[in-house]
Amino acid sequence: MTESKRDHSLNLAPASIEDYREFARRRLPRQIFDYIDGGAFGESTLAANRDDLHRIQFRQRVLRDVSSRSLSTTVLGEEMSLPVILAPLGFAGMFARRAEVQAARAAERAGIPFCESTLSICGIEEVASAIKRPVWFQLYVMKDRGYAEDLMARAQAVGCTTLVLTVDLPVVGQRYRDGRNGISGTLPTMKRLRRGTDLFSHTRWMRDVALGGRPLTFGNLEKALPNARVPGDFQGWVASQFDPSVTWDDLAWLRQHWRGKIALKGILDADDAREAVARGADAIIVSNHGGRQLDDVPSTISSLPRIAAAVGDECDVLMDGGIRSGLDVVKALSLGARACLLGRPWAYAVAARGERGVDHMLRIIQSEMLVTLGLTGVNDVRDLDRTVIVEP
Repeated sequence: MTESKRDHSLNLAPASIEDYREFARRRLPRQIFDYIDGGAFGESTLAANRDDLHRIQFRQRVLRDVSSRSLSTTVLGEEMSLPVILAPLGFAGMFARRAEVQAARAAERAGIPFCESTLSICGIEEVASAIKRPVWFQLYVMKDRGYAEDLMARAQAVGCTTLVLTVDLPVVGQRYRDGRNGISGTLPTMKRLRRGTDLFSHTRWMRDVALGGRPLTFGNLEKALPNARVPGDFQGWVASQFDPSVTWDDLAWLRQHWRGKIALKGILDADDAREAVARGADAIIVSNHGGRQLDDVPSTISSLPRIAAAVGDECDVLMDGGIRSGLDVVKALSLGARACLLGRPWAYAVAARGERGVDHMLRIIQSEMLVTLGLTGVNDVRDLDRTVIVEP
């Protein structure tokens, strides 16, 4: 089927985030879609993130006045119109033309934060200059700590309020889809040819992203690594640059160079959550990297209640992993999260329809949350707790 015929079937607006996933699958080269969509090893944790959310059931409550419902909340002192944040996504500028800028503008219109990745295609200055709302910045610590110090200085210079330190990537997980598609490792000649055919057969993507989205470099690393181009062996390049020696003691070093809030992303264990609080984290993000790091670990929604109970009110607890609807967000908030980070949902949306896709995806989340609140008899997301959930 030609790309033009495929695109003709995408004229109807998607009704759900799963629809956006299908749109993205058709529009992107397979290697890029699989980079977004895939997980580590056998992808059991990737599936568990979704399956465990599906198993949670709501208590349907009736004859309550739900004529007025609010989705507003506060995270790290920041007012938000919706309890979601657009998560940091490395490589995002390969999904759509200057995708980080498009997503940041959509987030600002929705009244929520956008979090810029260390490995974004668009640099932090480009993203921050496109909006008025402060951007969050996600940090990977490079082996030369001077790189990280430079990134923090740049983020603070453009007004970033929150630093998200990703702590679950001391080494890169085995992502088999990326290996098969040539995102990691080296490929024999025939596979390189197939990879090239995959790219060039998607003419819309070639025109809009490969050509129209230049420069396709890691914008945040150009000062530190002038030759940092988007590499063929993406995982190998990451593994050679990231520092696996980072420990809890490095949080003191981080505090020396960052004046704002600090959130630790990648907490999956209650003992680690307690340690994070003891070391002064302002927030923790319950995350297994979307199932892209260690496989056969618990889903984030199953880990959330233990972690929320372990830290209580000592810091804000956020969650990502498996969120595909407003119902999922309500479930996470009912089990202890203050807000959720959306990663794949905005990746699918921006790949499918650009900025307007991210706008629409967020409206879907908003609408689904309002309906869910109404049918569970809740007026305000800040009142959500375990009483909304059917206990096993």
